[in-house]
Amino acid sequence: MSLPLPSATFPDGHAVPALGLGTWHMGENRTEVLSEVRALQTGIDCGMTLIDTAEMYAGGGAEEITGEAIMGRRDEVFIVSKVMPSNASYQGTIAACEASLQRLGTDHVDLYLLHWPGRHPLGRTVEAFEELRKSGKIVRWGVSNFDTVAMRQLSALPDGGNCAANQVLYNLSTRGIEFDLMPWMTENAMPLMAYSPLDEGRLLRHPGLGNLARQIGVTPAQLALAFLLARDNVIPIPKSSSPERVRQNRASADIRLTEDQIRELDQIFPPPRSREPLAMI
Repeated sequence: MSLPLPSATFPDGHAVPALGLGTWHMGENRTEVLSEVRALQTGIDCGMTLIDTAEMYAGGGAEEITGEAIMGRRDEVFIVSKVMPSNASYQGTIAACEASLQRLGTDHVDLYLLHWPGRHPLGRTVEAFEELRKSGKIVRWGVSNFDTVAMRQLSALPDGGNCAANQVLYNLSTRGIEFDLMPWMTENAMPLMAYSPLDEGRLLRHPGLGNLARQIGVTPAQLALAFLLARDNVIPIPKSSSPERVRQNRASADIRLTEDQIRELDQIFPPPRSREPLAMI
């Protein structure tokens, strides 16, 4: 029997499953639509009800896939989407959100993120986020690909303290955020969403990870996800177009790593000893 999924909690007290569903690269090939929709629906059935998407993914195609997957099930899911920096002026942010809502087939997004820092004044983007929140089109907002310096600058802006999350590249082979960003977010009770938790599949071919996974009796993907799920308030969002792989990802939440196993992972993938530039894909 599967153990309950761990949860992550936003500053407003709302809790979500700490293992979500990514959609990056979905919607790029029409022949994959049915399997992509089925994979997302399988994840929802397994309790992975947080779905992360963005207007940038396949030019809105991933949002359309998400919309198909959640049709008739909107109340079951927590939808995250993102505005591209090039669209993140005050009016541009509002227009982009409305377009995303149309593609998703919903009247609101649960969490709306600025995809990465851009040329538009951040304060105006925040003003647009607050307007969207007041109008009910988004429930809460956050950012993506912001380092510690950028997070501090954001928090100093009017209403910047309302930021609910930061989504960054985080996996066993990319642990730089553990030095300063993760402690800052913990101090501010803010969930950290981990995109590319399997390093776009590269971790699956890592010999050290593979050897340890075989010793434990799990797959490399499950071990890599279990490492992230052992961290407080971290939400990995693996993407898969295979329902069976989604089920395997869900099983990673049943793994309880021992202190010895965590130490071995630290030997294979050493944690940072000093501040590192924020990694991005």
